[in-house]
Amino acid sequence: MSARPLALVTGGLRRIGAAVAARLAEAGYDLALHAHQPGALEAEAAARLAAAGAAHHCFVADLADGAAPPELLAEVIATCGRAPRLLVNNASRFAEDRPESVTAESLHLHYAVNCVAPVLLARDVAAAAAGPGAVIVNLLDQRIAAPHGDQFAYTLAKLALAGATEILARELAPGARVCGVAPGLTLATPDYGDTGLARAAALMPLGRTPSAAAIAEAVAYLAQAESVTGQILYVDGGAHLRHYPRDFVYLDGAEARPAPLNPA
Repeated sequence: MSARPLALVTGGLRRIGAAVAARLAEAGYDLALHAHQPGALEAEAAARLAAAGAAHHCFVADLADGAAPPELLAEVIATCGRAPRLLVNNASRFAEDRPESVTAESLHLHYAVNCVAPVLLARDVAAAAAGPGAVIVNLLDQRIAAPHGDQFAYTLAKLALAGATEILARELAPGARVCGVAPGLTLATPDYGDTGLARAAALMPLGRTPSAAAIAEAVAYLAQAESVTGQILYVDGGAHLRHYPRDFVYLDGAEARPAPLNPA
């Protein structure tokens, strides 16, 4: 059995999850990488894992299924021969809706993936870890500081997970630490394109959006910050300091000028 500690990263095969996996490999972890569907780890991240000498295994689970979190953890332990010492709850459901259009189905699905599964995994990883020292890092969203109505079901579920982060930090101590990382807009989607991403970056107090590497670095820091728990680390170019009336993809012209959260 490897002497390296094991980290479980949900949604760990691509985008931010893959960046987190690669950084944790370089920090000395082996990886259990969850995905919603079968697939392979992104090539750049796979190369970094190999260079770091990190073993990794991939696991498939639908986190919208309430039975999936305990089954996933049991499979990870059976395959890797040990329980994870670090859990990164990165997997997320993200869909378009607003208060006037949201459905019960959307609310339930977002809550199941973005809050229920992370909470159950956090509880069970803390219980399964041998002795104190388990760490849970929940990936949140900068919008929890000043939520708006876009992607309404997603936002509500992330707000719930932010609250759970604080509660679990109290309840699982001293055996486990629980923290959050709240990214801002990080990787472009087809909705943005290069021009849209640059426009959004200009709206940030720092004039830039974070990289996936910056998010991964925040996770790696919290993983080893032995005196830190219950904290949410915003990695967002300062976006949480302002109130944006809509999601960045919709902001243009006059409404793109955000107001401070606490105007004088």
